[in-house]
Amino acid sequence: KKISDVLQKSAPKPGVPADLQNLLTQHFGENRSVIEIEELKLSDSCFLPANDLSHSFSSYLKEICPKWAKLRRNHKEKKSVVMLVLCSSALRSLELIKSMTAFKGDCKVLKLFAKHIKIKEQMNMLEKGVFHIGVGTPGRVKALVEQDGLCLNSTKYMILDWNWRDQKLRRMMDIPEVLYKHLYILYSVYSLLLFLVLRSWSVKFSFC
Repeated sequence: KKISDVLQKSAPKPGVPADLQNLLTQHFGENRSVIEIEELKLSDSCFLPANDLSHSFSSYLKEICPKWAKLRRNHKEKKSVVMLVLCSSALRSLELIKSMTAFKGDCKVLKLFAKHIKIKEQMNMLEKGVFHIGVGTPGRVKALVEQDGLCLNSTKYMILDWNWRDQKLRRMMDIPEVLYKHLYILYSVYSLLLFLVLRSWSVKFSFC
């Protein structure tokens, strides 16, 4: 069966921690030991309540991040963002950026996708300025992390555009090439949680 045929018969539903955990287990299960798989498990405390599908993007962000104004004022680090929003395409990224106007306030938002934007340009912007929110695709975020253009140390929120579907009714997690790069980013963030034990910060995941 085609993915679109299956999805056409399924109703959208809020994501839950088990959905993400199952993807991690399926993807890494073949080349990691049982102990390593156990270490990959994310506790429910790493997740914020998912969008129950009654919220707009802005109202959802206000609900899960009520102290955003303070976080925005305190963020001074370059090459980093406080909130990272991952979605399946450049066009979807632009839609989300436009729809978060009521939430973002005076913060700076950086487009993190490849369409019409060179990676060197994004790296220069991250190195010279302070940005609060990054919205883009897993592929470009993966490339920026690999080239040390984007540091995840200051990232406190990772928002997954979980339920949105493209013209073929595919969610972000239904597109193989997007899924692989997305899981790489999750693994990078989780590795920081494991090894930077002296830091008091933590990343919160949520499904929009």
